[in-house]
Amino acid sequence: MERVPDYEKLGVFYLGRPYDPTAKKPLDGIILYKSKDLTTHAVCVGMTGSGKTGLCIGLLEEAAMDGIPALIIDPKGDMPNLLLAFPDLRGEDFLPWINEDDARRKGQSTPEYADAQAEQWKKGLASWGQDGQRIARFRDAARCVIYTPGSSAGTPVSILKSLDAPSDAVLNDAELLGERVETAVTSLLGLMGIQADPIKSREHVLLSHLLMSAWRNGQSLDMSALIHQIQEPPMQRIGVMAVDSFFPAKDRFQLALALNNVLAAPSFSQWLEGEPLDIGSMLYDSDGKPRLAIVSIAHLSEEQRMFFVSLLLNEVVGWVRSQPGTTSLRAILYMDEIFGFFPPVANPPSKKPLLTLLKQARAYGLGVVLTTQNPVDLDYKGLSNTGTWFIGRLQTERDKARVIEGLEGASAATGTRFNRAEMERTIAGLGNRVFLLNNVHEDAPTVFETRWAMSYLRGPLTRVQLKRLSEGHRPAPAQTAARAEPPPAPAPIVHAASAATATNRPVLPPDVPQYFVPVRGASPLGYRLVYEPAALSSSQVGFVDKKSGDRFDRDMVSIAEIA
Repeated sequence: MERVPDYEKLGVFYLGRPYDPTAKKPLDGIILYKSKDLTTHAVCVGMTGSGKTGLCIGLLEEAAMDGIPALIIDPKGDMPNLLLAFPDLRGEDFLPWINEDDARRKGQSTPEYADAQAEQWKKGLASWGQDGQRIARFRDAARCVIYTPGSSAGTPVSILKSLDAPSDAVLNDAELLGERVETAVTSLLGLMGIQADPIKSREHVLLSHLLMSAWRNGQSLDMSALIHQIQEPPMQRIGVMAVDSFFPAKDRFQLALALNNVLAAPSFSQWLEGEPLDIGSMLYDSDGKPRLAIVSIAHLSEEQRMFFVSLLLNEVVGWVRSQPGTTSLRAILYMDEIFGFFPPVANPPSKKPLLTLLKQARAYGLGVVLTTQNPVDLDYKGLSNTGTWFIGRLQTERDKARVIEGLEGASAATGTRFNRAEMERTIAGLGNRVFLLNNVHEDAPTVFETRWAMSYLRGPLTRVQLKRLSEGHRPAPAQTAARAEPPPAPAPIVHAASAATATNRPVLPPDVPQYFVPVRGASPLGYRLVYEPAALSSSQVGFVDKKSGDRFDRDMVSIAEIA
């Protein structure tokens, strides 16, 4: 019977081999990381070229082979490389994905360079005890899907249900509900270009009341309903003040108009189609097979990234709270560059749900892995309970000092011994693909060299390559959400769009009175209610009989279609 290598055992991740930083050479043995240790979360820091991406892709490969799904937030565009895993290791497999500029610099044709890359990968894998059969097992263990919110390059993601009422677990937790409302409102206002303080901003306060009121009543909102509730709030007072005193109708109309303009932008239509933002279906196929769900956001603007990541993290919090408790690793939330999403001083809408996950997700088996090449911009106080630190080569003394500070805080939080001088010396001697592993579940830190990734580390892909790569990895059409009706044109340019019918009530200025023809009887099967614009005129015509002096008045009402 053939002996199974130690690194193929269930519950351990094969990350590399021990390394002597003084002698600058690898040592005998292998580095196995217990998957359950990841439930206390991990941080990976290292400058560009340190091997950080290769290490983390290797970790995700190992998780997939253990049947552990991962939700991968990818701001840089590197993580679709997980789909570039070729069991046959042939040059023609690599050819569509190679960097043609690299081939030219080496004076090779693209087929020659592809063959060279295939040979390099074959030899590199063999030097770490890996081969094409292991790649095949990795590909069979989990399905990789690339989600592209706001784009059709991969699998689009619909945000139609992003304002749906959360689960009972969230509704029954006042603190968690408040955080979810605050995050949703802050990210939505950010998308509109409004940087709002949750306490001082009347825009933030109004939207928070609208969401809180609807959710507590078990009601979900869509963007259209939210726009109309901004104009006509369902409550009479906010605090002790009348709504119109707190936020006059004409000012509310401007806020509704700003949101409507965002929805009416042609580019926003991509946000309204695709798979629903449902964490359970993103992590598992309908047949229960785990997924590596790569959420690529490299194509989005800064405001759009923050908006979507905040919504996604809120959904993760809700999903986590719906799961039963466990001590084993159930799933991974991986973020491939945390810069801007978890700063030390500011409080962007992404920060609160991340803090919640770092504090609470352990009990539900979700491991959070955060990476950055900007260690100065991390909230190390928020990371004080993180159990695993992967530290690679750092660029500046300031970076090293901040990482040492973070490690010291994490050691103090867990009550483990920390030797600052020794840690500084070790970090200063790290090279490419060499990392310091500081795991609170182990007796001492370890320096190791990362193993060869099974996936081809091509780097960021073009939109055309991303689209081609996604073609064979899209979820079944049955899971795709129906496309929503396009939002009405932005007011007050009502005349330009007034001839078209709409299923949503149009947005009009508050000083324009609106009247509606009542619906009579039940709607026939297959029909739906629509709004058709028309001009209403009302007048009174008087007639006087000169002989008798009698006067007759007649009310005249007419409706004219607007062409």
